[in-house]
Amino acid sequence: MQILFILWMTLLPFLDTPTIAAAPTSVSSTGKNFCQIYGAVYLERDPLYKNTASYLVFLDEEEAFADMVVYRENNKLFADKEGIWYITPNRAFADHILYVTDKRNLADITVHFTDVRSSATCREQ
Repeated sequence: MQILFILWMTLLPFLDTPTIAAAPTSVSSTGKNFCQIYGAVYLERDPLYKNTASYLVFLDEEEAFADMVVYRENNKLFADKEGIWYITPNRAFADHILYVTDKRNLADITVHFTDVRSSATCREQ
């Protein structure tokens, strides 16, 4: 019995033991870069489709507290930089689908719409 125990202790370091990999850490809380949202955007308001949206968005009236200041472009072709969105009426033609919530504490990002194209910006957290 002692010989088996000694043999087992000798071979233990050479046995293939499974290792558990650590989970990767993300830079932001959502793990995505919301500054890359531009182009055709569909604003979803139906709670049934909340889980299909990329982000939860709160539309803020104050520019000072918004994560993104967004300019609404009338032409989809010109919505080619961060903070410039073409709000599409059809979900099928959207590059990004965002769910609009009325609760600020549940939102991933806050958005303020501006009338000046040059003031469109993204403020990373």
